[in-house]
Amino acid sequence: MDLGRVKDDVKLDLCRKYYLGGFAFLPFLWFINSVWFFKDAFIKESYDQQKQIKTYVIRSMIGTAIWVAVISTWVTVFQLYRADWGETADRMSFIIPKGIV
Repeated sequence: MDLGRVKDDVKLDLCRKYYLGGFAFLPFLWFINSVWFFKDAFIKESYDQQKQIKTYVIRSMIGTAIWVAVISTWVTVFQLYRADWGETADRMSFIIPKGIV
């Protein structure tokens, strides 16, 4: 998407939608929001909607960082304790038991 052709009001509305969409357990939207609107929020010359876009971009970056930390922690804990959890861990994993294939 070429944000250079989009009006500032539309950019703000799109940025807000991506930010709110991240709360629907779609943290990838926060990452996309941070990447797409970073230049508009921090590098471009000042304009009316920039302060609000900057707020959404910063919050999206924080949300992305939190989700990365949560997912990384979960993967680490799961891998460390998988053997101890036994059959419960096998049901939670994507490993297909030999007898099924």
